[in-house]
Amino acid sequence: MIADVEAGKIKRVIVKDLSRFGRDYLQVGMFTEVLFAQYDIHFIAIANNVDSQKGENDLTPFVNLFNEWYARDCSRKQRAVQRMKGTSGKRLSTQTPYGYLKGEDGHLIPDEETAWVVKLIFNLCIQGYGPTQIANELTRRNIPTPGTMEHRRTGNMRHYSPETECVWCSRTVYFILARKEYLGHTVNFKTYSKSYKLKKRIPTPEEQQVVFENTHEALIDQEDWETVQRIRAGRRRLNKQEIPALFSGLLYCADCGSLLRVHRGKNISKGQECYCCGRYRVRTKSCSMHYIREVTLAELVKDNLKQIVKMAAEDEQEFVRRLTCQSAKEQAVKTRVLKKELELKERRVKELDGIIKRLYEDNITGKLSDERFKIFSADYEQEQHSLREEVVALQKQFDDAENTCTNISSFLKMAKRYADFDELTPAMLRDLIEKIIVHEGDKSSGHREQRIEIYYTFIGAAESSQITVKRKKKAA
Repeated sequence: MIADVEAGKIKRVIVKDLSRFGRDYLQVGMFTEVLFAQYDIHFIAIANNVDSQKGENDLTPFVNLFNEWYARDCSRKQRAVQRMKGTSGKRLSTQTPYGYLKGEDGHLIPDEETAWVVKLIFNLCIQGYGPTQIANELTRRNIPTPGTMEHRRTGNMRHYSPETECVWCSRTVYFILARKEYLGHTVNFKTYSKSYKLKKRIPTPEEQQVVFENTHEALIDQEDWETVQRIRAGRRRLNKQEIPALFSGLLYCADCGSLLRVHRGKNISKGQECYCCGRYRVRTKSCSMHYIREVTLAELVKDNLKQIVKMAAEDEQEFVRRLTCQSAKEQAVKTRVLKKELELKERRVKELDGIIKRLYEDNITGKLSDERFKIFSADYEQEQHSLREEVVALQKQFDDAENTCTNISSFLKMAKRYADFDELTPAMLRDLIEKIIVHEGDKSSGHREQRIEIYYTFIGAAESSQITVKRKKKAA
């Protein structure tokens, strides 16, 4: 209508009342008092007795404002209903997640046609595939996309294209990997709008979302979910090879903390593939190389994994006892260090209180000038403020160290999956290993010695997880 007004096709606009024209008093006022006057449009609102040719109605702005208040009040009531419904555990979203169907009672039930695809996506991620590689694999297998399945069932064309029925994109895979609904949970209030006038939805921070656990059948178990989220948290660089590197995203430099990057290519044999510090490859002076071959690392990790898994399977009670003792020792050392540092900083905060008090007394008695007092007190107060922030942070670390409980049962559950294995797989490594710290090689003894530390999921570094690689130094 506005386009026709601007084109000169309309000379008169008639509405039942002003609320039928709009409930945004700013927009309605702009059209009726500015735009229509500019194009000489005759505007009539019958119920409100508004006729632009009879002159301005002084009550029109108030009527528009009351109309907007009505819309605002309706929005407030709807938000309250949605809030009550969402906090009671009922699912708010009208969109059914891919892999599920909506049952008769409104609860989600697994979809036989698509649930296996969700499990495949998570499994590929655990094996080391990134979202783009997973999307390419699903496309290669000619698996219909979520938009295609929705179109086939409902006729909805929103996310459907006849030319790309089985062409997946990495963004779709990314969102599937991030959905907590596949754990069997209901997640409400994932988005919000700033105002009832704005239709754009904004993601809600995760800590403000409301999660109700075990409301429907899960497609992914908790251990696999945590493994996938740990993989997604680490940034991985895509390479030209279709098969991901075995230890990609698991190796860290012991000196600078950077990820180790894989060095591979078409002209490099499998035995020559290696890892080196990512910061070394960018700027050689930032860190040393920390070079280690993949075949060497794989052999060492496999032997250590077999030892840990065998110990956990053969004598579970002894394994739990050793881990518990080790965890207790580590926590005792950490607690002792934190307690000492905390006491030092708290003592310094009290000393600063006394110093500032004496400065104030010296200033009152005239021993210290006002200018000097301002300089000294500002410095001491700044130091005290910083110390108090550090004390709060240390107190939190101290409380966390005392309350830490090693989740050994979760590791044992994982270890039973791989009680008997011959070769390492990306899925196994990401299930059992959190990270591997690689130290720089040392040639001072005539042999190249290199230490690696393996940190297992849920239990951290076990007693036998620190390994030294020894190789004879080549003769000149």
